[in-house]
Amino acid sequence: MICRIKKWDLTDAAALAASLSNKKVQDNLRDGLPYPYTEQDGIDYIHAMLSADEDETFAFAITADNQVVGSISILRQGNIHRQTAELGYYIAEEFWGKGIMTEAVKQICEYVFDKSDIIRIYAEPFAYNTASCRVLEKAGFQYEGTLRSNAVKNGKVLDMKMYALLKEI
Repeated sequence: MICRIKKWDLTDAAALAASLSNKKVQDNLRDGLPYPYTEQDGIDYIHAMLSADEDETFAFAITADNQVVGSISILRQGNIHRQTAELGYYIAEEFWGKGIMTEAVKQICEYVFDKSDIIRIYAEPFAYNTASCRVLEKAGFQYEGTLRSNAVKNGKVLDMKMYALLKEI
C-alpha cells in the first residue's frame, strides 16, 4: 500500500467524515470534534486548513493507494516556543496496524523541517495508546517522559506521553 500526504481538497470531505464518525478513532483524539462527524464538518475543516497560514499550520490528508484514509497536521507554537510545533494525526480504523501512519509521520516531519525554521516537533499521545506511541518511536521520535494526570477524556483522568523529534542541524 503506497502512503502519501497531500494538501486537502474539498472533495476529501466525505472520506474525512467517514473516518471521524468512529467512536474508537475519536476516543484517541482531543475533545471538540462533533460526533457523528458530518461531511459538512469535513468541508468546514478543509476550508479552515486551506486558508490557514502556511508557516503556522501544516495540514495534510493521508492517502493509501490514492484513497484518503486519515489526517495529519503540525501546528507551530508561539512565543518562546515559536520554533517548536505539535504533531497530531488519526487514521481510519480499517487502516490501523498497516504502517501507513508511521510513513505519514515521517513524510510530514521531513516536509516541515525542510520548508520551515521549526527545530522541534512533539506529540502527546494518551499513555494507553500504545499503537500511537509505537508509530512515533518507529518514526524516530524519542520518548521524553510521562505527563501524569495531564488530560480528562471521557470522564477519566489520563496520563500522556511526551515524544519529540529534533531537526538534525
